Amino acid sequence: MDQEREMLVMNLIVDAGSAKSSALEAIALAREGKMEEARAALERANEDISRAHGTQTGLIQNEAKGNKTEIDLFMVHAQDHVMTAILAKDLAAEMVELYGKLDS
Repeated sequence: MDQEREMLVMNLIVDAGSAKSSALEAIALAREGKMEEARAALERANEDISRAHGTQTGLIQNEAKGNKTEIDLFMVHAQDHVMTAILAKDLAAEMVELYGKLDS
């Protein structure tokens, strides 16, 4: 794997991991009644997911131009991280809303 592709894969994993951590942090904060902090953690998760999504979009655009992307275990692993981070963020947003309603 060339260095540029290795960095791309690692950035996907790092951004997705950060997003997932922030999403789980948001749930914990909401459970403690710290709604403002929970929403800030969700915003951080959104920012990380946006970066990962931007990287994915670049890969898709490259593929559409006829530049094939090598799909190996590293890329599959990175995409798996992104997918689970998106799910964690979406579920965390729902849970933060639910905790907010319970606190009201």
